[in-house]
Amino acid sequence: MTLPNLIDIGVNVLNSAFDHDREEVLAAAWAAGVQTLIITGSSIAGSAAAAAFAQSIVPPARPNCFATAGVHPHNAKDWDAAAPAQLRELVLSAPAAIVAIGECGLDYNRNFSPPEAQRTSFEEQLAIAAQLGKPVFLHERDAFDDFSSILKQYRTSLPGAVVHCFTGGQAELEAYLAMDCYIGITGWVCDERRGSHLIPLLRQIPADRLLLETDAPYLLPRNVSRAARGKSSRNEPRFLPHIAAFAAEILGKAPEQTAAETSANAARLFGLH
Repeated sequence: MTLPNLIDIGVNVLNSAFDHDREEVLAAAWAAGVQTLIITGSSIAGSAAAAAFAQSIVPPARPNCFATAGVHPHNAKDWDAAAPAQLRELVLSAPAAIVAIGECGLDYNRNFSPPEAQRTSFEEQLAIAAQLGKPVFLHERDAFDDFSSILKQYRTSLPGAVVHCFTGGQAELEAYLAMDCYIGITGWVCDERRGSHLIPLLRQIPADRLLLETDAPYLLPRNVSRAARGKSSRNEPRFLPHIAAFAAEILGKAPEQTAAETSANAARLFGLH
């Protein structure tokens, strides 16, 4: 499936799942109409690698690439006294390539890092984003109360925010929209086993607040046929049109309109030209 001018706001293109064919994955994304990738940073070292990779990619025939820079809540245990300066220095060293702070937030689902460390890391990254005038790329799972409380303290100082890979319910959606957040929708919405609750919520997201992402190599949309994906269960940015088409059907819009609207939103949030 091909749709023009799509922007994938969250893709883990440096994941080891792409080590053997990364160039082919980029070319396939471009051929599917995905014009821009935002590569997710989840640690200081990983964010530096994402920024360097983004700067190395030159279109055409490959998407424009940018990166986020931050420390995922799973890695918050590694956030120490030196981390704020390291993150700030990294962002200042590549201001054009790094378009947001994150992936940052809270994840109490497995607590790979202690909750207290997660909260400290999250607050300090929000403060850095406010200082540098960067939007934030946010992660929340089973931590809504603490997450929303902390975000509220900084939201008015931030130029923008997106709740990445939204899988929450009505109350969470209303709270995020009240804070003027963008909402990132992945292939989770295509999964009738666990994502069907998102269908009515998708209709409540204002057209100027909806963003699309694959979160590849995770969350392969279940509307991608075996013929399209082959034997692999790996998600790829070339499957973003499947998510866009599914969302468009729910919204009663043409897929091209949903692609254009969500890409305009992404360009506005991340300052893409």
